[in-house]
Amino acid sequence: MTDRILRSVHSGDRFHWVGDGFYVTQLLPGGRELQEAADPFLLMDYHPVKDYPPTDRPRGVGAHPHRGFETVTLAFEGAVQHHDSTGGGGVIYPGDAQWMTAARGILHKEYHEPEWARQGGRFHMMQLWVNLPSADKMGDPGYQALTAESMGKVKLPGGGTVTLYAGELDGETGPARTHTPIELWDLQLAADETAELTVPDGHTLMLFVLDGHLDTVGGRIGREELGLFDRSGDRLRITAPETGARAVLLGGRPIGEPVVFYGPFAMTSEAEIVQAIEDFNAGTFGHLD
Repeated sequence: MTDRILRSVHSGDRFHWVGDGFYVTQLLPGGRELQEAADPFLLMDYHPVKDYPPTDRPRGVGAHPHRGFETVTLAFEGAVQHHDSTGGGGVIYPGDAQWMTAARGILHKEYHEPEWARQGGRFHMMQLWVNLPSADKMGDPGYQALTAESMGKVKLPGGGTVTLYAGELDGETGPARTHTPIELWDLQLAADETAELTVPDGHTLMLFVLDGHLDTVGGRIGREELGLFDRSGDRLRITAPETGARAVLLGGRPIGEPVVFYGPFAMTSEAEIVQAIEDFNAGTFGHLD
C-alpha cells in the first residue's frame, strides 16, 4: 500500500454570521488552487461550539434558493430543522445529517429546532456543498434524512471509531445515496492511537480536525484546520495526541468539470447561471413561506 502525503494545511476566514443562527468560518472554496484540489467539494462552513441563550424565536436562515449541487449538514451538538419547496424536511440531532439535493432548483430554510431553541445550549455543526456532475445538475431535487442509528460504524484496533455518512471502509458503508463516489467519515481516535485507513487511490482527500490534532505523513493538522492530501495513494496514516482527536474526512472522485459560482448557484457556464437566475425569478423553484 502507498501512503497519502499531506500537501497543505488551511485555516478558515474570519467568523461571520449566516442569518442570525449560524456563526461560521469558511474553509472552502478558498483560492483557485484549493477550489480545484477540493473537487467535488465546493464549500465548507464550520460552526464551532457556541452557547445560545433560550429564545422563543428560533434563529436561522429564511427561504433561499440553490441549484446545481447538494448541501450536506452535519449536527454535532444542538438541533437543526429544515423545510424545502419539495415538501422535504425534518430535524437533525447530534450524530444525524441531512443530505439535500438541489439539482435543478429548490428553496429551503434552516433554523434552530424550536424546542431546542426554547431551552438553549451548545451548538456545533458543519455544512458542505457537494458538486453534481453536469449530467445531474438539472435532475430532480431530493432530501435524505440520515439518522445516527443508520450510520456505518468501524471500530479501530486502538479503541477509536469511524462513523460513515457516505462511502465504504472495511466492509461497512454509509447510508447516503450519492451521485458520484463520496467518502464522508467522522473519525474519533483514542489517546496516542495510530490508525491506518484504506482510501480510494485517485480520490480527493481532506481532513478537518474538530478536536486535538493529527500527525500524518507530511506534517501535522491542528485544531480547526483543513489538511489537503495528494490524490495518489491508498492508505491514510494518522496519529492522535495523548488527549485523542476527532476529525471529519472528506473524500471523493473528482468530477473534473468547470465550476461557475454565483451566490447560491453552481453550474458549469455563465449561460447556465443566467438561466438559473431567470428560472428563479420566474418561480420555477417552487414556493416556500
